[in-house]
Amino acid sequence: MKRLLFLSLLFIVSLSGFSQFKNASYAIGGKTLPYKVMFPENYDANKRYPFVLLLHGAGERGNDNEAQLTHGKQFLIDHFSADYPAIVVVPQCPTGEFWSNVSRHQIEGEQPSFRFGITDEPSDAMQLVVALVNDWIVSGRIDLKQMYVGGLSMGGMGTFEILWRMPGVFAAAFPICGGSDTSKYPIYANNTALWIFHGEVDGIVPVEFSREAYKKLKDMGCDVKYSEYKGVNHNSWDNAFAEKELAAWLFSHTR
Repeated sequence: MKRLLFLSLLFIVSLSGFSQFKNASYAIGGKTLPYKVMFPENYDANKRYPFVLLLHGAGERGNDNEAQLTHGKQFLIDHFSADYPAIVVVPQCPTGEFWSNVSRHQIEGEQPSFRFGITDEPSDAMQLVVALVNDWIVSGRIDLKQMYVGGLSMGGMGTFEILWRMPGVFAAAFPICGGSDTSKYPIYANNTALWIFHGEVDGIVPVEFSREAYKKLKDMGCDVKYSEYKGVNHNSWDNAFAEKELAAWLFSHTR
């Protein structure tokens, strides 16, 4: 009986945590981007709060405005609702689209290949995200000195890209198992701190992307660190979100 009561309470707490996210949408130019937003505990509309943007992976695309919280939801709740109060925004990329302007070539039985920097034109999804962030910037609700972005897989690629599309906006970023257009590094290498994550045996997005990013950014004098997880495949976001110092590391950086 006690165990049943405990499990019931745990379920209620879990639902309560999820309910912290509110449904939202942003529309411009006839296009709409659904997103989730979480306000910190004891939110005061007269205060400005740090801003955290999380970009999900390809598997969470759609229009249900739910799937984008498949990974990272608990990390966001555990850290940014109270310990590091922030406004958290998690948009959902439409099915078939990408955050970044990357080409992906897949042959059965082989690891996908990616090419970055095909064009400087942003994807429709990236255009919407940039517009959404700009809308929050002018909202008067956020602390412009404490804006952070991170993402996993496709969202890791989007994280690298939004840094050069919005240079000087984000104080710190955490791309997880992503990749990037290395020619754009000089735009943000000296403006944004990065903590890069990747699994050693990633079978989807080559670990070499993150290794190269770390080396080149380091050579440019960027405040960058890199965590590679031995024996971990593509789901290195599990390890990254379990990093106890990640939230504190983000908040230690300001513009």
